Amino acid sequence: MSTNVKISAKEVNKLRKLTGAGMMDCKKALVETGGDMEAAIEHLRKKGQKVAAKRADRDTTEGAAIALTSEDGTKGVIIVLGCETDFVAKNDSFVALATAIAGVALTNLPADKEGLLAADIEGQSVAERLTSEIGKIGEKIEVDAYEKLEGEAVVPYIHAGNRIGVLVALNQAITDDISGAGKDVAMQVAAMSPVALDESDVPQSVIDQELKVGREIALQQGKPEHIIDRIAQGNLKKFMKDNTLLHQQFVKNNKLSVKDYISSVSKGLAVTAFKRAAIG
Repeated sequence: MSTNVKISAKEVNKLRKLTGAGMMDCKKALVETGGDMEAAIEHLRKKGQKVAAKRADRDTTEGAAIALTSEDGTKGVIIVLGCETDFVAKNDSFVALATAIAGVALTNLPADKEGLLAADIEGQSVAERLTSEIGKIGEKIEVDAYEKLEGEAVVPYIHAGNRIGVLVALNQAITDDISGAGKDVAMQVAAMSPVALDESDVPQSVIDQELKVGREIALQQGKPEHIIDRIAQGNLKKFMKDNTLLHQQFVKNNKLSVKDYISSVSKGLAVTAFKRAAIG
């Protein structure tokens, strides 16, 4: 350690611009490395790795959800960048980082989260950038969710101060009307959190569970054995209406289902898929 070495403000500022680290961290790194810029950068990187290792078992219960779509409106991504505290989550630089990572995801459309972490962001991998940020703020940061969607039109929506991100795909090319309808449906997805698009997309395990619940309720109510299965089917039908997007009551007009609303916007218009990701 070279505690007597003189470090100029110009050198500190240069390291700060190169790494984004705080002024005092940059000065300490340069002192520790005798003013060697490359060694100071490595010093800061290792500091970030040490902090990341210490915070690895922490929970990222806060963060920012970002939904972006391509200029032609045919592709979209959601990323949820998680952190430990609300203070960090609401910081402009944290939201900017989340947005930058979402931009990388939109450009590359990696197959999965591991592919996103390996993608390049300003000359380093996303994983390396996150390690660097952890070193700066002393708090665990990680990509908690990554979703992508493609379609004739893909509409994004970010709900409740970056807490929920939604993408909705439709079967007609993007126009102002299609975009507006997609946003309405995306708001529905954010608020109602449907389990699937329609009954054909509901996993068999969920169907089996709902039938089981229906039978148990009927038995507890003392219903005759010969109508137990019919009651269970009725319970399943209600579940499908309440929990599949196209059959839900449209929140802006509960006289219509979401499917009916979409059909009223443009002839033949249909929602083909959706993605939803939330922090915590």
